[in-house]
Amino acid sequence: MSHSETSPGGDASKLEGLTSKLEEAIRLLAEARDFAKPTKIRRVFDTARRILLKEGGCQVIERLAPQLEQAGVFWGSDWAEPGILVPSLSTHSLKSPDPDTVVIEAISELRLLAIARNSYTHPTVSAEQAHHYLTQVLAINLELLFGTPSEAEREQQGRLANVTRSLFRHLADGIGYEFVIDQLVDEIWRIIQQRPIQVDSVKRMITEIAICRHNPEVELGNSGQGADRLISSLFAPTQGCREDPGVAVYLERLESMDSGALQYEATGFARAMHDTGLVCAYHAVFVRYLLEHGDHLLSEALGLSSTGRDCLLCYDSLVRAIITESVYAETAQSVYGLALMLERGILYQPPVAPALWRQVSLPISPYCRERLWLAYGESPGPRAWLLSGVLCMLGQPLGVGQGNNPTCQSARALSMWAYNDPDYLLQMVVWAARDDEIIIHFEGQPVSSRESVSGVAGELPVDLDPVSLLVVPHLDRIYAEMGRRCIGREGDPHQWVNPEFHGWWSGRGFRINVDVSTGQLWELDAFLRHFYASYHPYYNGNQPLIHPQPAGIAVTDSAARFIGWHAITILRVALDPKGVMRVYFYNPNNDSGQNWGDDVVVSTAGHGERFGEASLPVDQFASRLYIFHYDPLERGELALVPDDELEGVVDRIYRSWGSDRAPSVTALQAEPGQSSP
Repeated sequence: MSHSETSPGGDASKLEGLTSKLEEAIRLLAEARDFAKPTKIRRVFDTARRILLKEGGCQVIERLAPQLEQAGVFWGSDWAEPGILVPSLSTHSLKSPDPDTVVIEAISELRLLAIARNSYTHPTVSAEQAHHYLTQVLAINLELLFGTPSEAEREQQGRLANVTRSLFRHLADGIGYEFVIDQLVDEIWRIIQQRPIQVDSVKRMITEIAICRHNPEVELGNSGQGADRLISSLFAPTQGCREDPGVAVYLERLESMDSGALQYEATGFARAMHDTGLVCAYHAVFVRYLLEHGDHLLSEALGLSSTGRDCLLCYDSLVRAIITESVYAETAQSVYGLALMLERGILYQPPVAPALWRQVSLPISPYCRERLWLAYGESPGPRAWLLSGVLCMLGQPLGVGQGNNPTCQSARALSMWAYNDPDYLLQMVVWAARDDEIIIHFEGQPVSSRESVSGVAGELPVDLDPVSLLVVPHLDRIYAEMGRRCIGREGDPHQWVNPEFHGWWSGRGFRINVDVSTGQLWELDAFLRHFYASYHPYYNGNQPLIHPQPAGIAVTDSAARFIGWHAITILRVALDPKGVMRVYFYNPNNDSGQNWGDDVVVSTAGHGERFGEASLPVDQFASRLYIFHYDPLERGELALVPDDELEGVVDRIYRSWGSDRAPSVTALQAEPGQSSP
């Protein structure tokens, strides 16, 4: 190849010629049978790579993205389903020495940009989802946007390293540089308002912003001003660590501080932690230091109220043992989990304190130790990581996420137990970590995770918090086995599985508005009136929800198109500050703030939500609900809901996930409770 062919500054005529060649290669790929596609795709990759190396090449690939995808360029690869792509994995693909990996990642990103700009309507990804994904990719890979290729990249990738730079410049141009940074800051605040347990990705994004802001070669203008509080909370929340001196230097400074300076440090750390939900490494170092040099300041360092201080005083020895075993710079988030656990007062429940004493010295099986090592590294050790995860889950029961795994049922169960039955959760952790087996009874018969063949997840999940990492695979297999034992029964298996799997407080009464055998809507009016009678305070005698209840929703995208079924937990139904009756619920999918289309936008803050809760007005929530449980002894009469409100809910259903589920005439004539043919 000549220099002009491999340079981004190649002339327009050569780009036009390459574009024609790519269009021809796409046509041949589209016409090829599946078994022949691997032989035809070689020409597509080679031509696309040459185009991407030229100025204006990204625009060409973006324009041709729909044809590329429809021809099968992603066929049989991880990029075939854009809805499940993980932004953090893009870094490895874009820095790969394999040209094909770099090219297919670039094509995928440009496909998403076309979707985000509404020039390509995708069947499974909305414009908002694509925009959100690209914002995260840009944030995680800011060094590729602003920096030049390193020696290692030039050595491994050659001129291909320039492809990633031109790609990111094109992506940022499409979204806007200032918008990337400002949106990133807004996105970080939106995420941490939900107080997730897993915050590593958030910390990485804040770190990249900090690096960019201190790089004299990067001109950000006025963007990113809201990042100051985030950066300081993570690296320099107090006077003693204001310039991020390093742990060793900070420990030396602590040795020379008087009581007033230590008090100032404790207050500063606590304020930053509760403000953001993030804990810096210095905070963990400080808490460990206080055990030997001023434990009277421990409640200040944890930011405890009178409830938390009383709990700390009552269980001082246990708290000291927990800190000694689990609080390290690497596990700094455990400080926040410990503080919130004390604030909940759950140590006063008789089984919880002895269960935590057992957890402090729990022997962990070799298999679980290896899994924790692989996920989190060898320092400070598997037991410390697991105990840290236990603290976070007990302190933040609504912060549990399912990761990039189809295990919403298991994540919901862990959250529900941490929220409602913490000693049962601790027992589950012991069985999984010590015994490599969990046994849950289903209708009187034991179901062993060791004997169950497979679960919903196709492979072991790795992107989870320490507790979920060990417990979810067991729960996933048990849940699937319970479903298998319901094969042959008429109706939806959740009716029998959910109460046995989640706990006695799950209502044995069950309603579903979809005919299982046909997938069509079924008895919609009765379903909705039953839901209002069970949950809405105006129609259930003003009875607040006592125990969290499992429920199922039909998830839709921002265009109100059906995506799939999803497990959630109904937590409470109450008036928001503006007097609107809302359903507050837990969603295990890592980020509850979603646009479900047709003006149904899930809120996570600003409408009376507590940390980790999502909420919708009752009518909007009911329009996405398809399964709920209730106590059959308390449900009362079907609610006399005004017809106009019910009509609004039904209209939303038919405008979204129920658009192609209208019941047939046969179904309407069937007896209540029977499945139509």
